Amino acid sequence: MDVLTELNGVFRQVFGKGIPTVTSSTTADDIEDWDSLTHMMLISAVEKKFSVKFSYNELPLLQNVGDMVDSIEEKRAS
Repeated sequence: MDVLTELNGVFRQVFGKGIPTVTSSTTADDIEDWDSLTHMMLISAVEKKFSVKFSYNELPLLQNVGDMVDSIEEKRAS
């Protein structure tokens, strides 16, 4: 299963099953309930699901779901 497909499952866990499928270009502006609290819940769920850790400095660099996918893939490769 690819990272984006797995991320869709994490997004549904955090935001509920009614959200649209996320794509690489999805941003917080595209999901109504994506605020600072749910962002932290999402990051925590992603870290747990993929067994990765994002540094405090990395978080602002995650501008869209594609950036998150790239970061997860890089962390898994190292």
